Amino acid sequence: MRILLVGAGGVGDAVAKIAARREFFDHMVVADYDEDRARRTVAAIVDVHGPGAAARFSAVAIDAGDASAIRDAVRDHGATHVMNAVEPKFVPTVFGGAFAGGADYLDMAMSLSTPHPSEPHRQTGVKLGDEQFAAAADWEGGGRLALVGMGVEPGLSDVFARYACDNLFDEVHELGTRDGANLVVRNESGEEVFAPSFSIWTTIEECLNPPVIWERDRGFFTTPPFSEPEVFDFPEGIGRVECVNVEHEEVLLMPRWCDARRVTFKYGLGEEFIGVLRVLNTLGLDSTEPVGVRSAAGRVRVAPRDVVAAVLPDPATIGPVMTGKTCAGLAVTGIKDGRPRRVYLYHVSDNEWTMREYGTQCVVWQTALGPVIALELLAAGTWRGTGVLGPEAFPAEPFLELMRADESQGGYGQPWGLREDDPQV
Repeated sequence: MRILLVGAGGVGDAVAKIAARREFFDHMVVADYDEDRARRTVAAIVDVHGPGAAARFSAVAIDAGDASAIRDAVRDHGATHVMNAVEPKFVPTVFGGAFAGGADYLDMAMSLSTPHPSEPHRQTGVKLGDEQFAAAADWEGGGRLALVGMGVEPGLSDVFARYACDNLFDEVHELGTRDGANLVVRNESGEEVFAPSFSIWTTIEECLNPPVIWERDRGFFTTPPFSEPEVFDFPEGIGRVECVNVEHEEVLLMPRWCDARRVTFKYGLGEEFIGVLRVLNTLGLDSTEPVGVRSAAGRVRVAPRDVVAAVLPDPATIGPVMTGKTCAGLAVTGIKDGRPRRVYLYHVSDNEWTMREYGTQCVVWQTALGPVIALELLAAGTWRGTGVLGPEAFPAEPFLELMRADESQGGYGQPWGLREDDPQV
């Protein structure tokens, strides 16, 4: 396996650092628009793993917005797999470039939706991933695989869904992804500051679009942003966090392969974060449409959302001043052996541990873990398929076994948990 990793930001950097401990691939090309950033990732790996790692990693410059550049990089470097680790606005070009170049493809976020009707109970228009699934016949006809939504959320949560449906329930009522954290970022004076732990560009996209819900009897429909607040109790000391509906890929993926009455996604944003997002929306700073702006070099055109992303701290750099844990998981309700059952399958990532072990903050590290495990399963032939498929299309047990097993036993040593909850709650 030869991997072209497109993007050396926080998640891409973490993908490379996690993969560096594994032996399943021959070479990884770390590619970024900023070649220096790609070089820093490779240098950090060589510094930890020694000069021998230099033979397994290389760095190049690439424009993720240019499908022909992706195609040419696949061919020039003999890549068998393209790992997309850039913002979802680049999905069409990286996805198309991988196909044109003759490689299989993985991503952690799917092609974007168009603006949805904002009224509840309306059918959505172009949904997350629709553009990619429209190309499924081409990928299948070419005998090639595009594994979409293979991060943590989506990704691990979808693996949990497959596992729950296959092993834990006779009848599933709801697959509800629930994400929360107790992360805090402080400045040099010890004061808490607003610094999102994930790409603000992507966060704005997810949180300000009307959330999608799926129900067996109604199909897909939307609700207003931040709707249906629910206080969820997260494990390992994180505690109770208010979660709200957010647009996310799980809702579009799980119904394709998992039999459930209802699929939802709720994110623990917090009052401050929701307030900031509402202000950005009110001021039009969430827009991706360029506007004219005066500058020292004359009038330029720039997208307001790109400005917001530029002025906030880079999520990849805040690890040293961040404390706490983040939890990704899936709450499942239904029937087992004739009795109601409610479980929460989850994975917790501790920032102190990820910084010590990988020099990477916990949110981007947790996002990067799933695609590396998936690549290893594909390399071994444990997971195989053609077309455009989500994580639910593959057996969950090999993934979860590899995730939980100690490194000394050939695994990743990152245990996931299963909590039995009161089915009446």
